[in-house]
Amino acid sequence: MRTLEEQLRFLKRRAVDIIPERDLVKKLERSQRTGRPLRVKLGVDPTSPDIHIGIGIVLQKLRDFQELGHTAVLIVGDFTARIGDPSERASQRKMLSKDEVTANMKAYKEQALKILDPERTEFRYNSEWLETMDFAKLLELASKYTVAAMLERDDFAARFREGNPISIVEFLYPLAQGYDSIAIEADVELGGTDQRFNLLVGRALQERYGQEPQVCFLMPLLEGLDGAKKMSKSHGNYVGITEPPNEMFGKLMSIPDALLEKYVQLLTDLDWEELKQLHPKEQKEKMAHAVVARYHSKEAADRALEEFERVFARKERPADVPKLSLDKKLLKPDGTVWIVDLVSLVAKSRSEAKRLIEQGAVELDGVKITQFDTHVRVRDGMLVRVGKHTFAEISLTE
Repeated sequence: MRTLEEQLRFLKRRAVDIIPERDLVKKLERSQRTGRPLRVKLGVDPTSPDIHIGIGIVLQKLRDFQELGHTAVLIVGDFTARIGDPSERASQRKMLSKDEVTANMKAYKEQALKILDPERTEFRYNSEWLETMDFAKLLELASKYTVAAMLERDDFAARFREGNPISIVEFLYPLAQGYDSIAIEADVELGGTDQRFNLLVGRALQERYGQEPQVCFLMPLLEGLDGAKKMSKSHGNYVGITEPPNEMFGKLMSIPDALLEKYVQLLTDLDWEELKQLHPKEQKEKMAHAVVARYHSKEAADRALEEFERVFARKERPADVPKLSLDKKLLKPDGTVWIVDLVSLVAKSRSEAKRLIEQGAVELDGVKITQFDTHVRVRDGMLVRVGKHTFAEISLTE
């Protein structure tokens, strides 16, 4: 069994702030003495069906608590997602329907359990206690926090100064999220640094409801592949934890050099001081290999590294290229096809296909296509490349 000092050092890895650390020490000490595991909460609003490696940082910290014998309580915010978290937003957020929330959260459990220990994980849905809350209880909850305290929040304060509307519903979001901590009697709550205000509201509400306040564990945010914005599916700069190994590896190799140290420190257990002695390309390869191995396997990471070397270093044809069926009816009598029709079979839409073509992100057998009014002659076995990492082999069908 690890000593208290060893536990604390283990848990503090990668954390930005622990509020307050002295309370965490007391809780760990009491847990060790009584044998009662801590209840460690992480709230997830299922506004997207996928978990990316940025969210994975927080989930890994939750797994750290599990390795010390504590219980992870993953709160799926099926009720609060209908409100929408206003954190770091300059305007009101569109409320999600119950059907949208249900559809988005379907894959969350399976993905989260790629990281968490199922034996030490509770999945709870905050509709359990929030959907049945009557108006009297809502008024009681609202009475525990002041408007002045709510306006101390930076994004609310900025919107108030600029005359942008703030709905009462948005004020209720941090209260509803805080009430989750009361409902499950959280000892610790994890969140990104952008969740500081919401986590502190939960701590304050627990105290006002007569519970021992939770410790707030703030984890770093990860910039996305563009090196600028926070990793997010809405920004298109993310790496999903269930993406195929080759795609994941390729995306990670594309990050700006300035982000490499942060990716190594937050996503792997590699020693950055040792990596600094290597060439930047080797540093990225080791980082990408470690991340793919974490979410897939070492064997999958080995194959992804080999595939990357084959395609991007030796400029060879990728192995196991998926087939792209192209109906011959799309071809003109001279055997050509509009490039947009071809690329849209891989891209999400024709508009997306046009954007990719104009950006120079489309190649046919190594020849770059940059004009979307182009008609190209195609044949069986032709290699299509869309973006940096998506390849397909044309298969003409009747």
